[in-house]
Amino acid sequence: MKEINSKISGFYKLSVEERQKTLIQLFDLTKEETELLQNFGYFTSSQQDKMIENVIGSYQLPMGLACNFKINNKDYLIPMVIEEPSVVAAASNSARFARKHGGFHSEEVKPIMISQIQITQVEDIEKAKQILLEHKEEIIKIANEQDPFLNELGGGAFDFEIRELSTRRGDMIILHLLVNVLDAMGANVVNTMAEAISPYIEELCQARIYLRILSNLATHRIAKSRAVFDKDLLGGEGVVEGIMLAYEFAYADPYRATTHNKGIMNGISALTLATGNDTRAIESGAHAYASLSGKYSPLTNFEIDSNGNLVGEIEIPLALGIIGGMTKIHPMARLALKILNVKSANELSQVAAALGLAQNVAALRALATEGIQKGHMTLHSRNIAKLAGVPDDLIEEVAKKLVEDKKIRVDYAKEVLKSIKK
Repeated sequence: MKEINSKISGFYKLSVEERQKTLIQLFDLTKEETELLQNFGYFTSSQQDKMIENVIGSYQLPMGLACNFKINNKDYLIPMVIEEPSVVAAASNSARFARKHGGFHSEEVKPIMISQIQITQVEDIEKAKQILLEHKEEIIKIANEQDPFLNELGGGAFDFEIRELSTRRGDMIILHLLVNVLDAMGANVVNTMAEAISPYIEELCQARIYLRILSNLATHRIAKSRAVFDKDLLGGEGVVEGIMLAYEFAYADPYRATTHNKGIMNGISALTLATGNDTRAIESGAHAYASLSGKYSPLTNFEIDSNGNLVGEIEIPLALGIIGGMTKIHPMARLALKILNVKSANELSQVAAALGLAQNVAALRALATEGIQKGHMTLHSRNIAKLAGVPDDLIEEVAKKLVEDKKIRVDYAKEVLKSIKK
């Protein structure tokens, strides 16, 4: 491929069509590649151009439905957007194991977000902290003036916490404004409130405020879910014991715990994306929460009950919303929320926690039995066959042969295709 110069003057000023033309010429795109670039799917090019900068096209991922979920005695079909094979099937299967014992029991999730105000250059930390407490009512009043409608609905700022940090650039006060954001994810409203109260706090404390922004470590927005997974459906006592040993491995070792938690997020991130929520915020909050003790640990906990069944629990911060942002702009996000049939952000978070727990159990079971690759590669083999240029009507036949021979490679798929054609 020829070398390019990425310094393109005024690229942002071009229309989407002009940017596409630049790329077509720069990379000698084929007719097929050009058509892909010009396909905007659910949106017009002008709609997408208003969402982010330097738009050149659109990108799609498959959406699947996880079945068998009963959460708090209500049945759900859960939309999941993900590129990884076997994840949706695994979640559905795991939910079936829990269904025998009543399904999942998720706790209420309070929609409280934290906005951090960084107060620096404070001469007397203790005095400043006292002044902040004395003026709490005024600070909260200023914050709530930014969104009277939220206040009328029963939400809004209601309290704050004060933390003191010692840093390499001196001591700081960090004020955590606590805001009930109701059914929104809440980033915009808490950021607006933080910016509004900062000048008043600077004046009160005779200090300098730099950062004033939400935290994605939503420790006041914790989702918890619990389920009993039937030992016989899981595969018997040996499988349950294998799952427990896998869990203890994750509990003792951060290298394993990282992949353990990744399995949880396979489910939660897929639902987050399907409903138009912020996957990066959810991911960073989850992994930070896993590290709060000072040691990176699993977000789930497991034990065996008196009947030998596996009992699983999950605890994770989930700042999910059903209003605002892409949840209302993206047509597939709206459809996903309709299919999911949730009435509040609280309910959405309860579903997400149950999904994460189910996904984790499915992954641990696979690891403790045939290994993660068998089911994963069965589905992955179809993608390999497609990459090898196998026609659609022969993909299943070629994929089956790849799995049987345990050679899931593009070059071997081509050999199998040649053999079939002969």
